Amino acid sequence: MNPRPTVVEISNGAAIRLIAGREITTRIRSKAFVWTTIALVAAVVLGGVLLNIVGSQSDSAQQVGVTPEAAGIAEQVVAIGAVTGTTIETQEVDSAEDAEALLEDGTLSAVVTGTDPLTVTVHTSLSDSLTPVFASLAQQEALSSAVTDLGGDPGEVGRAIAQAEADVTALEPEPEQDSAQVVAGFVAGILLFISLMTAGQLVAQGVVEEKSSRVVELLLATVRPWQLMAGKVLGIGVIGLTQVVLVVAAGTGTAAALGLVDTSSINLGATALWVIIWFVVGFTMYALALAALAALVSRQEDVGSVTAPIMTLMMIPYLVGVSIAPWDPTNPLVVWLSFVPFCAPMLMPMRIALGEVAPWEVAVSLGISLALIPVLVWLAGRIYSNAVLRSGGRVKLKDALTAS
Repeated sequence: MNPRPTVVEISNGAAIRLIAGREITTRIRSKAFVWTTIALVAAVVLGGVLLNIVGSQSDSAQQVGVTPEAAGIAEQVVAIGAVTGTTIETQEVDSAEDAEALLEDGTLSAVVTGTDPLTVTVHTSLSDSLTPVFASLAQQEALSSAVTDLGGDPGEVGRAIAQAEADVTALEPEPEQDSAQVVAGFVAGILLFISLMTAGQLVAQGVVEEKSSRVVELLLATVRPWQLMAGKVLGIGVIGLTQVVLVVAAGTGTAAALGLVDTSSINLGATALWVIIWFVVGFTMYALALAALAALVSRQEDVGSVTAPIMTLMMIPYLVGVSIAPWDPTNPLVVWLSFVPFCAPMLMPMRIALGEVAPWEVAVSLGISLALIPVLVWLAGRIYSNAVLRSGGRVKLKDALTAS
């Protein structure tokens, strides 16, 4: 008598790990994943380098030469530049020949050769940043001539005029914004949007690919539908998280190495950690919803029609985040949407990077999103289980919810 075959039942954890491992192995070997990751990392690093170059150029001082005949106004040139927002450094030039040589090789932007009247020599044209400086200086020199005629000291008058400022009182002053925080918030929002959309689409496309090729029928002979869905979400989530960690690490390292941000106003490590945490939360919510909806169709051409509501929902916090949050982080729309699940994963990290959020707000927002995940697991699992084995036309959402 032959012994009865032993049936080995796979535990839930083992089944999910099996499916997740299959997804990770398949995706990580994909050329698309490798090149996309390389492109994102390179874009972040290159963007940081370009930002550093532009910043260094904008912060560089304008070099202005003064001949011995005009040496007395060097201090006024620097003072007027400070008032107009232009950093100016002056140096004495011995002769007109030396001035021409320094202008031609780009060492100097302009040379003041006379004061009565004010005479300035440039190589091709006067830069936009220096034009208002010398216009104001010419007016002061005209005033100085009038003061001299009256017996006063034109030097003291010129310095007093250059340093004079209006005492402005604002009834509703705008909050001070740190440029590093604005950039960090902007980058966090864009990175999360791209990562969530890319990983979410991978989940939806993977579900339909398995359904259309009938691979899902073979897999469901071994595992349960909800295990298959959970494993797929977990596997692609690990791939997406790996990509996000690499990009965030590249961005944080570049910013720290090049000194792009003021670490006294923003904690790079904490900001990067929150971006990763919110990616995990956001991906879990979006992936569950997209996996369930993708199970309703059997063709890749139909994926867009069923996932469009979720993709549209994803666009709302992104548009609000990049158009309003960096410039007005306390805007009521930004604040309230940062507590709404599906919107919080993009808006709350931006508010954290901008430094305009209290710890209790982060905790409440995270708690609401985490509380929704079990509901999504149940709902998505029900839809997926009832629709994934139905081939042919599109399954109605109502039918997928009510089927036994």
